[in-house]
Amino acid sequence: MSALITNISELTTNVGDGTLRDAALLIDGGRIAWVGPAADAPHADDVVDAGGRAVIPGFVDSHSHLVFAGDRAAEFEARMAGQRYAAGGIRSTVAATRAASDDELRARLRGFVDEMLAQGTTTVEIKSGYGLSVADEERLVRLAAEVTPEVTFLGAHVVPAEYMDRADEYVDLVAGPMLDAAAPHSRWIDVFCETGAFTVAQSRRVLEAGIARGLTPRVHASQLGPGDGVRLAVELGAASVDHGTYLTDHDIAALAASDTVLTLLPGVEFSTRQPYPDARRLIDAGVSVAIACDTNPGSSFTSSMAFCIAIAVRDMGMTPTEAVRAATAGGAKALRRDDVGVVAQGMRADLVLLDAPTRVHLAYRPGVPLVAGVWKDGIRIR
Repeated sequence: MSALITNISELTTNVGDGTLRDAALLIDGGRIAWVGPAADAPHADDVVDAGGRAVIPGFVDSHSHLVFAGDRAAEFEARMAGQRYAAGGIRSTVAATRAASDDELRARLRGFVDEMLAQGTTTVEIKSGYGLSVADEERLVRLAAEVTPEVTFLGAHVVPAEYMDRADEYVDLVAGPMLDAAAPHSRWIDVFCETGAFTVAQSRRVLEAGIARGLTPRVHASQLGPGDGVRLAVELGAASVDHGTYLTDHDIAALAASDTVLTLLPGVEFSTRQPYPDARRLIDAGVSVAIACDTNPGSSFTSSMAFCIAIAVRDMGMTPTEAVRAATAGGAKALRRDDVGVVAQGMRADLVLLDAPTRVHLAYRPGVPLVAGVWKDGIRIR
């Protein structure tokens, strides 16, 4: 059954100049079958009148940590009182997650996914990293695979308490038995290459082991300070390197010359009070940029891509068009997807109807729930 969305004031396509005015689009078989002026719209079985509102591609959130238990509100409160963020807080979430049942984790995971869908996120990547044992990491990626094909094994998140002062032994476990258990449920492998987490040498071991098992690398790097994680990511052909709060000129040049996407996570800087990355500098240098929420209980407990877009525009030097593109087409590129993030014939019909005349309102009206409709694979779910 075909459906026509018409009377669209502004359609963000991410094709060519990026927008169409007074537009319409046809959905058929879960895909976009036609895009063009509303006056030229073809016949359809069903017609949806957008009422002069804007339509954008569904958000593509390429970095999240949704499978966990527990809460770290007290840690957030301490940061707001001046305490500095450090990676070690992850271990408290590990303890809570290990103690939770599969059903408890599954219910919370599905709740987060539904929360994201209601806010326009139609594609999401989900990392493990809060189990840090063979059995727990296997179940986290297995549960994540129930809700998305974009599953990332992040056994190298931090060194768990039982391996304290034995980081190399833990890396042996991650690159061996843990990877063997997690790989069948995963598409990606990730590592937190950072002071307080894993060294470049340790990170390389984990990533190369994952590559040997058919997984594609992603890297957390340069969140807490400058380091060599970005260069490692580029060298190994990572799909993305995420955070990038502290980048050198060499890092930026290496990214601009590569196919690796830099995924910016504005919610992290908001929550940790670290400096915001200069997205203007990155884009002007030719770096491919994505925006993601990094939904997690410690450093960015938001699932709102609209909120992250507003921060990127207000504090990171992006235009509204650039920020929306980064949260849609940019996220798709970071996941190496060619079927989402763009409104064009043949693409998946993952769409968001905004209760606003233009995409600019996502930044212009921060905190306001502007999502009036969501389509996933051509089916309206909101």
